[in-house]
Amino acid sequence: MSIATRIGQIAAGTLGAAAVAAAARGAVVVKKRRRAIEERPEDRTPLGTLRSCPVTVVTSDGVPLHVEVDEVDQAHNHNSASSNVTMVFVHGYCLNLDCWHFQRAAYRGLVRSVFYDQRSHGRSGRSSLGNATIDQLGDDLLQVLDAVVPEGPVILVGHSMGGMTIAALAEDHPELFAPYDEGGRIIGAALISTTAGGLDPSRLLIPVLPAKLSGGIANGTMRTLARGHGIVDRFRVMGASVATVFTDVFAFGDEVPAAYVEFVDGLLSQTPFEVVAEFFPSFRALDKFSSVAAMGRVPTTIICGTADRLTAIGHSRKLHSYIPGSRLVECEKAGHMVILERHGQVNAELDQLLASATRDAASA
Repeated sequence: MSIATRIGQIAAGTLGAAAVAAAARGAVVVKKRRRAIEERPEDRTPLGTLRSCPVTVVTSDGVPLHVEVDEVDQAHNHNSASSNVTMVFVHGYCLNLDCWHFQRAAYRGLVRSVFYDQRSHGRSGRSSLGNATIDQLGDDLLQVLDAVVPEGPVILVGHSMGGMTIAALAEDHPELFAPYDEGGRIIGAALISTTAGGLDPSRLLIPVLPAKLSGGIANGTMRTLARGHGIVDRFRVMGASVATVFTDVFAFGDEVPAAYVEFVDGLLSQTPFEVVAEFFPSFRALDKFSSVAAMGRVPTTIICGTADRLTAIGHSRKLHSYIPGSRLVECEKAGHMVILERHGQVNAELDQLLASATRDAASA
């Protein structure tokens, strides 16, 4: 066993022990909150069960991405404008394409929709450490567009890290964001619970790790913990009740059905800590506010919950100020997972974006 690995194991074990002690002191509070979650009204929506035939898209550095395309059911769709558009949904950090369940259900058969797992997430292949960056995710998005949407107008929808991915694409290829008759491919964009910079990355770790492991973690500590990632992963499983409560507190604003909390908690727990650590430095370095103005050439909607504890509403307000003509929607008292918590409101805004973007494209 190398010294570095041993140090990583000791560090992970020490911090993990501290978190266990803290959790033990708050056991009564956690138990009470967990019971309250379980007593909420039921929602039997079969979250994460929607599927279509998978397609593999290989990125520029050889990582296979899991992609699913929901095609239009021509027998039930009579809107010729929307049937020519493809909506591409880009998920966030430590999630996968299943997080879009309510949006996928709403547009299934009506609008051609693309969902994919970002590199090192869900069913996609693992990235090398050097390419676990927001810039590479932007390039991955372009690869997905070229592979499964080679022609026709596109509307991009990104949540959290997915919104950052869209910002990275706008930085490298601003010419794509333009009216269709001017040679643009992307005719609309939705940025949900996201930012283009100035983020405290430790905030993103809170739902993924126990509290003592997330507060003020520096890049060096993250690398050390990553080397002992197996221990951290086992601790996360042991602290399942604590993790569920943390997910409820930090992923949502209002009370939501227990099924929502358990669904998101499951997605988070499926992401190995090694992957969590690999992307961490990229959030700290993110600075793309100067590039998002390119989205001002197309209808752009920015959505965020006012109770978002991970990418606070101030980030969305700043995006709004940097993107000319954008629409800002503040979902009162909603949290980071607004796409679940306020799915009706989010879907209504996406409907409006779709109508605006396709109307502009049709009149061009």
